[in-house]
Amino acid sequence: MQTHPQPPVELPELVDAFAATGQSILDLGLTCHPEDFDKPTALPGWTVKDVFAHVAGTEHLMNGGQDREIEVPDYEWIRNDAGRFMERAVEVRRGRSGGEIVNEWRDLLPKRIASYRDPTLNPETVIQGPFGPMELTAMLHLRLIDLWCHEQDLRDALHSMGNLDSAGAAAFTSDVLAAFPARAARRADLEVGSVVIIECTGPVMARQGIRIVEGSDGRPYAESLFSGTAHVDKVDDETGEIIPLPLGKITTIRLSTESLTRRGAGRISTADLRYSVEGDEAAAARVLDVLTITP
Repeated sequence: MQTHPQPPVELPELVDAFAATGQSILDLGLTCHPEDFDKPTALPGWTVKDVFAHVAGTEHLMNGGQDREIEVPDYEWIRNDAGRFMERAVEVRRGRSGGEIVNEWRDLLPKRIASYRDPTLNPETVIQGPFGPMELTAMLHLRLIDLWCHEQDLRDALHSMGNLDSAGAAAFTSDVLAAFPARAARRADLEVGSVVIIECTGPVMARQGIRIVEGSDGRPYAESLFSGTAHVDKVDDETGEIIPLPLGKITTIRLSTESLTRRGAGRISTADLRYSVEGDEAAAARVLDVLTITP
């Protein structure tokens, strides 16, 4: 996989990206008019205010805070226990104004940044997250992509798209394309020998390609291209010669960072997505159908 700019990996980079994304969310909130908070987002059941409540509520828990106990109704968009858990922070804040929730985030953000910059922490330090303990860099990565996706939810609802060239955008783009090989092999019903390439045209520029090969168990799997390793079908038992697998039909999907990440977040259907295809359009649609990585 090739990505430019490269996503943040080291702890200081992740903290900086988290801080920048959190500030972007705050800036959006501070420019909202009261009526903006009632606008619907691409997340079923959630308004702009509810997305701010989710962001503030999750980091409030990360900061050691506790919300009051509340019964969450059986909303139709809650599909599992994890969804019900995340809904609690939103439900407990539904009686507050959007401005109050933005102010909560304004007060909380510098505390969260400071906690991640604690000099006693190292990348392997285990910290408690919403769903259990994780190493710090892994947790920060998850918090970064969650924040960035919700920033884009807010921008979409408020018709203020932007920050598509940020470290958060690079991180989420990289995650979507990293998940592409396994998802395509398991779910997209691609023929053995077929090649599919996804090109993200920018602002984050990225490329990932796969070739479907047959495994030793007879089941197809996706072999990543552009990885710098040899892609082979088999080795001749007598001579030891590597026998390359011929490339089959090549399908190339091209789409922008906005389109790729909105599809990767499950916020837009393939049918409503803007993209172009060279090759098998039906195969491309099946690949895009399985590209969502969010719960």
